[in-house]
Amino acid sequence: MSDSIKHECGLALIRLKKPLEYYHEKYGTALYGLNKLHVLLQKQRNRGQDGAGIATIKLDPKPGNRYISRKRSNSSQYLKDLFTEVYARFDDVPQEKFNDPQWLKANRPYTGEVLIGHLRYGTHGANTIETVHPFLRQNNWITRNLVMAGNFNMTNMKELFDELISFGQHPKERSDTVTIMEKIGHFLDLEVDKLFNWYKAEGYSNEEITHFIADNIDVKQVLKRATRKIDGGYVMAGIIGHGDAFVMRDPAGIRPAYYVDNDEIVAVASERPALMTTFNLHYSDIKELPRGNAIIIKKNGTVSIDECKEQLEKKACSFERIYFSRGNDKEIYGERKMLGKLLAEKVFKMADSDFENTVFSFIPNTAETAFIGMVDELHNICNIEKGKQLKAASKTGDLTPKQIDKIMSLSPRVEKVAIKDAKMRTFIADDASRKELVSTVYDVTYGIIKNHVDTIVVVDDSIVRGTTLRDSVIRILNRLKPKRIIVVSSAPQIRYPDCYGIDMSKMNSFVAFNALIALLEEDGKEDMIEETYHKCIEANQRPIDQITNELKPLYDQYTQDEISAKISDLLTPSDLDVDVKVIYQTVENLHKACPDNTGDWYFSGNYPTLGGNRVVNRAFINYFEKSDVRAY
Repeated sequence: MSDSIKHECGLALIRLKKPLEYYHEKYGTALYGLNKLHVLLQKQRNRGQDGAGIATIKLDPKPGNRYISRKRSNSSQYLKDLFTEVYARFDDVPQEKFNDPQWLKANRPYTGEVLIGHLRYGTHGANTIETVHPFLRQNNWITRNLVMAGNFNMTNMKELFDELISFGQHPKERSDTVTIMEKIGHFLDLEVDKLFNWYKAEGYSNEEITHFIADNIDVKQVLKRATRKIDGGYVMAGIIGHGDAFVMRDPAGIRPAYYVDNDEIVAVASERPALMTTFNLHYSDIKELPRGNAIIIKKNGTVSIDECKEQLEKKACSFERIYFSRGNDKEIYGERKMLGKLLAEKVFKMADSDFENTVFSFIPNTAETAFIGMVDELHNICNIEKGKQLKAASKTGDLTPKQIDKIMSLSPRVEKVAIKDAKMRTFIADDASRKELVSTVYDVTYGIIKNHVDTIVVVDDSIVRGTTLRDSVIRILNRLKPKRIIVVSSAPQIRYPDCYGIDMSKMNSFVAFNALIALLEEDGKEDMIEETYHKCIEANQRPIDQITNELKPLYDQYTQDEISAKISDLLTPSDLDVDVKVIYQTVENLHKACPDNTGDWYFSGNYPTLGGNRVVNRAFINYFEKSDVRAY
């Protein structure tokens, strides 16, 4: 993606099923769990660049000993600094003690059997250490402690926050994570109180009751009650102080979660390949956590998959397949290739069906897989074209050996036309100087383009704002003096805000929306903009299940090609004399390529939860009122 957007935090949870001695004997270290958590986060580092944190809990601790360890970092090298500090706690351990797992557990932090890790990509708010997960809810009762981390955004935070107040709580902040943690913590407290009163009436001592509570907490019931009113996309993970652990997924399956459960470990992560690599497992060993379900790991090691919210229609985020998840998942790799393949015919026609004078490339590197798929299909198209030419030449009698060689040599011209340079930070204040520096983000390969003859085609994952294309990519490609520049997005036009974890919440950040407004103004339809504003206000006053997306009628005024043409105009620098065209994937072809991840609300406006329509209307209200705040 040429535009930088924040998105999709990364999550990891590991539960060791065996005593530490088992891992020391089999793998040579009692730090097996910690090492695996390190790898699991490294393999998902694409999911968060604002910070990282881990927490561990020791099973069966003796009173008076610390059993929860937590470390977080928001430095520029967050993972390196995080684990450097964690492993530093073992620097002074003699070798004979390193070979004594029970000594390590008793005397060193981060040696617990239950581990949680998180990579933060903050969609909103300051990047302070206080915003880095995991979060910790502390209590002197072991069964009331709660460590939580998550990949989520909620559309109804105000209602959830107000509910906490109705419980009698006094929340210290309004963040999603704290609010959700306190809701779960509230119902965890109620569950503990219920069990305490139950066993107290039976005449057991308080110390005995503590053990009974730890064995009998109904985690499923706690999650069902805590998430009953939640609306959003989420995967939330938690560890209760005594050792019960859980990971729960939203009922529409918006956010991803995969798990492995074998005789040694239970592990959960946001991406399947991360688990495969970390634990050297086969594709078939990894399962997807069903939507609306939680994987619950009890302190005694039993594992269950329990439905905690009634499932909605599956609307897994298609952006995971287009861009967010790493492409080394075999399904995602195939889907990205298909996205490129389905664009090839349209690209070929836009390039005047001219293989001789068209150069195909991609920007940025994450678009390479879609580009490979497009080129594969272009070769098929080229073979068809060669067959047509051979047939036509044979009819006219011009099929000489020289002519045959010329026809058969025809092939798509594939080149690396642009290479992203190392990141360059600018401390220059004036806009002109900053724009000049931005325009040098990419280096070009000179001498491969025929001046004012060749068309350059570049594939991008998606185009959100388009500012990088306009201010950098197109200017740099223009240095090669092409006749035309065609930018191809493997994703459809991003028309609507996201409210489930991606940093796309403001309407005027979308070049497709800006193109729509420009078309409406050019055509004298400004009154429709104000009418939509009033419709959004009216709609959002209805009960939530009656709110509709009021922006759709505006987009219905124009075809996708008309909006793409206006986007082309907006992305063409006014001082450049070059023909720029933009081609987008269709929503229909997106679903052909990614049939199991049908969440497309940012493209179609079809939100998977009731809160989505309220958010999109609020986003338009904010735009019209020139209010620079998020819509949820």
